[in-house]
Amino acid sequence: MSGKITPAITAAVLLAAGFTAAQESGETSRTRARQGQEGRADAGGRRYSRPEPLSAEAEKKIMAVIDDLGKNQRRGTMNVPVEDGELLHLFARASRARRVVEIGTSNGYSGIWFCLALKSTGGRLITHEIDEGRAKLAKENFKRAGVDDIVTLVEGDAHETIKKLEGPIDILFLDADKSGYMDYMEKLLPLVRPGGLILAHNTTNAGADMQDYLKAVTTNPDLQTLFLHKNGRGMGVTLKIR
Repeated sequence: MSGKITPAITAAVLLAAGFTAAQESGETSRTRARQGQEGRADAGGRRYSRPEPLSAEAEKKIMAVIDDLGKNQRRGTMNVPVEDGELLHLFARASRARRVVEIGTSNGYSGIWFCLALKSTGGRLITHEIDEGRAKLAKENFKRAGVDDIVTLVEGDAHETIKKLEGPIDILFLDADKSGYMDYMEKLLPLVRPGGLILAHNTTNAGADMQDYLKAVTTNPDLQTLFLHKNGRGMGVTLKIR
């Protein structure tokens, strides 16, 4: 992974650190111990695994698939830029996220970046994709990367399928139809834990299509929002304060 530290990455680290502190303040030591012993069930009834260090071999396998997708599957898949993928990994890793919900799987590129962190945190990714062909490709890529055991891929219109989700959500990543961001947030914000994050992609290059969402995340007193990579596609990072 890139060793370059940018102001946006620094801001992301600080936000993630704040998220971790908020997350821990809401848990008792007994709860943490119980979760470490028993795990937690996800929306599909599967249980989280105990956090374990990711082996160098497993990390190398995941990164090899990430690199391959970047070189050979980027055209037509609307993948996030590499530096945004690194941000997704950083947020999930620094905050020790256990449940990440993604709207817009595509070929699994951003999801695999999340999984690079979730393999170490003992967490899971629940990702939603409306296109059957992209969903099939994503399943193949998750399997190639060796992360399919921690991924639940939900096919169909996410505006409907997310109604079945249960909380808490540590990180919500929006990267689907831009005009639908507001609907996604309204339905899922109650499930995002206090101290949780909502990450919205394309806030710069497609911001005109999500003005209702951008207004909501910058005027709600219960949310704090920072915009990163303003000279690129843009990433909106929203912290749920309470």
